[in-house]
Amino acid sequence: MSKKIMLVDDAAFMRMMIKNTLQQNGYTEIVEAENGERAVSLYSSEKPDLILMDITMPIMDGLEALKNLKEMDSTVKVVMCSAMGQEAMVVEALKLGAKDFIVKPFKPDRIMKTVHSILEA
Repeated sequence: MSKKIMLVDDAAFMRMMIKNTLQQNGYTEIVEAENGERAVSLYSSEKPDLILMDITMPIMDGLEALKNLKEMDSTVKVVMCSAMGQEAMVVEALKLGAKDFIVKPFKPDRIMKTVHSILEA
């Protein structure tokens, strides 16, 4: 599989958990960013096929990063990751153009179902 996925989360543990799930399912090209600002700055050089991004992060949150990414590339594919109770932010993210969302705590099969549905579409 030659699809590149960017993981954006301020928690290194979360990035590692998702990365392990992706790698076990054949996705080996993985780029990591610890906040939205870093994701936006890496986007042009890395050109990921999909971005899995946390909503709540320091420096630049997921919603602000999504807005910036959409301005840079209207075709960018972003899946937002949120904790329970962030429904309003999830709705906002979908309005801004997020393709889908995954709720924490993550279930590996849910992550892979979402990734496959977007990348294999």
